[in-house]
Amino acid sequence: MDTTKLFQCFRQQYESPALRTGQTTVSPFLSRPWMLNNSAAAGGGDGKKGLKGIVAGGITGGLEICITFPTEYVKTQLQLDEKGANKRYNGIWDCVRKTVHERGVFGLYRGLSVLVYGSIPKSAVRFGGFEQIKLYLVDEKGNLSGGGKLLAGLGAGVLEAIFAVTPMETVKVKFINDQRSANPKFKGFFHGVGSIVKAEGLSGVYKGVTATILKQGSNQAIRFYVMESLREMYKGNDPNKHTPKLVVGLFGAIAGAASVFGNTPIDVVKTRMQGLEAAKYKSTVDCAVQIWKNEGPLAFYKGTVPRLSRVCLDVAITFMIYDSFMDLFNKVW
Repeated sequence: MDTTKLFQCFRQQYESPALRTGQTTVSPFLSRPWMLNNSAAAGGGDGKKGLKGIVAGGITGGLEICITFPTEYVKTQLQLDEKGANKRYNGIWDCVRKTVHERGVFGLYRGLSVLVYGSIPKSAVRFGGFEQIKLYLVDEKGNLSGGGKLLAGLGAGVLEAIFAVTPMETVKVKFINDQRSANPKFKGFFHGVGSIVKAEGLSGVYKGVTATILKQGSNQAIRFYVMESLREMYKGNDPNKHTPKLVVGLFGAIAGAASVFGNTPIDVVKTRMQGLEAAKYKSTVDCAVQIWKNEGPLAFYKGTVPRLSRVCLDVAITFMIYDSFMDLFNKVW
């Protein structure tokens, strides 16, 4: 039997006048955006949107990390700083002052190459994944429910944790941790990665994968939910209303702040699990238990202030750059 004719008969049988796109009548079953051929279909059923998201996200990641890295460096140093004899810093500015005094201004950029190499694929996977997952969750009018926003953000975060963030974050934390010693042993990105793999195997760059999945999944679920919700509130009943880039930046900063207060404890555990002393923890749960017992509950919010400043700036810049490139791509691509 000719499957094309069979499909056409099925479509005609279930067509609904209430669901029209242009001159085409579509059945409720076939009204999902990825099933529509009309590019103006609800939800922007544009097969290129995921690819645009990947490219725009990659460019965004590279630019954003070059701007915000010093705050990431300070945040990581403070999270690695334990109580007792090994404590080195008395706050943000003390960390900045000692680092600049010992290693110069460029000491605040130690490990930048790791994040540049990793941020491009991370952002590409994050935004490309979100745009693609979003296509499968929008309704026939292109709207995304609250649960859909959380799920799309969660999916994007899990994807980036597995394919980009875990190895990148592990190497970054080990690099920054290495600088705390009198004689740092890592001479550069490739030397550091080679040393880690040689000493611990390939699994050495996947330390803390569970904590990273929890962190990135919750991060992006919160950020995309807040961001998409604020966009909808701003646009009101006009989905085509233009959102100025400064407003996008403000919404991004709010989304970033929400994610910081929501998952800094997970971030602290992840950082400890990826440090050079991670071997003393049996698991992610054991790490959390030891922090609670030895340092108290406030230890789970170490580095919150530098992380808050970095993340708010980071997310604001990220969404502004991403939106700018998507606007450009939608005009020329």
